[in-house]
Amino acid sequence: MTNIRDLIDKVVGEKVEVYKNIALQIHEKPEVSNYEFFASKALSEQLVKEGFDVKLDVAGHRTGFDARYKSEKPGPTVVFYAEYDALPGIGHACGHNLFGATSSLAAVGLKAIIDEVGGEIRVYGTPGEEGGENGSAKGSFVKEGFFDDVDIALGAHPGYEHGLTSTSLANDPVDVEFFGKSSHAAGAPEKGINALDAIIQVYNASNALRQHLTDDVRIHGVITNGGEAANVVPYYASARFYLRAKSRPILSDLYTKFENIVKGAALQTGAEYKFGLFQNSVDNVVPTPLFDEVYEKHLNRYGEYISKDNVKKGSGSTDVGNISQVVPTIHTNIKISNEYIAGHSVEFREASRSELGLSSIELGAKILANTALDIILDSDLLERIKKQHAENVSNQND
Repeated sequence: MTNIRDLIDKVVGEKVEVYKNIALQIHEKPEVSNYEFFASKALSEQLVKEGFDVKLDVAGHRTGFDARYKSEKPGPTVVFYAEYDALPGIGHACGHNLFGATSSLAAVGLKAIIDEVGGEIRVYGTPGEEGGENGSAKGSFVKEGFFDDVDIALGAHPGYEHGLTSTSLANDPVDVEFFGKSSHAAGAPEKGINALDAIIQVYNASNALRQHLTDDVRIHGVITNGGEAANVVPYYASARFYLRAKSRPILSDLYTKFENIVKGAALQTGAEYKFGLFQNSVDNVVPTPLFDEVYEKHLNRYGEYISKDNVKKGSGSTDVGNISQVVPTIHTNIKISNEYIAGHSVEFREASRSELGLSSIELGAKILANTALDIILDSDLLERIKKQHAENVSNQND
């Protein structure tokens, strides 16, 4: 066993400079959802060199990829999911340049011993975690069946401190459009149908709805088109909203209520409407604590620890939630700063190319690979993790 773990560490240590360089290159060329051409190419081509079979343009995402290596010996199927998209305007202020490199190197480290222990390793390159054009690709991977035969999924996200998998909010990103009729706003207002009035009705009704919702629910949005001239009745108006809740069942109920608000605004104003998702819906993360315990054990083995005060309840959303609804998943945080820095900030962007940030690739790859190895070797542990996961998915509204 020691020799197997030593080999994982040896391979990761020998190859880490390649992945640090890829992470720096991705950082220098930030690409947003559906445009991560360089990042996808850099990671997938390196995985080809490492002996993985790679398919590009998968699950309906032109910058997604599916890399696989299968042992001739039977065993569990392990997925390391890789993120590599940037934020508009500010670049890699969420550290996904590190994330993609860490997941890929973890797979390479595990590959060094997989023929001996058995099983299959996959790296799923999942674009657009931050949303945007054709964003939240993990939802597509789930819907297209990429996780149907998967046993566990692993990823480690850069953070200002180490942390275990936390909950998150499910998120339905929706567009609302109204189509009215233009007319002179002073000379013949009675001939017009005001699409902007319909949008405003949606805002006001949403505010009224909030007092009858649970504390975990969030509704927030912006008007994306409110008309062009003050003396013309707006014939077209639109808005974009994020609907969030702590679980998918609660959010599905909220979605129906919100759509009824949109229908009501159309009836009140006489406008026609269009309503629906503008990208994949995002599910809430369902943690599996037994899985996180294995990760933390190896984090500690490498001399790193999680503060006992660091027990977080997620207030944001991530499409990792879609994976966690169908297979046991860890989505931990790995430290890239010695002091607090906010996510999606200039400080976080700079930390994502710092010496400590780059060193997280080696640490994260070793921990993830060894966590997966424990579960491959211990079928009883895998079954207990699967059982706890199924229970937590069933009880996620509690």
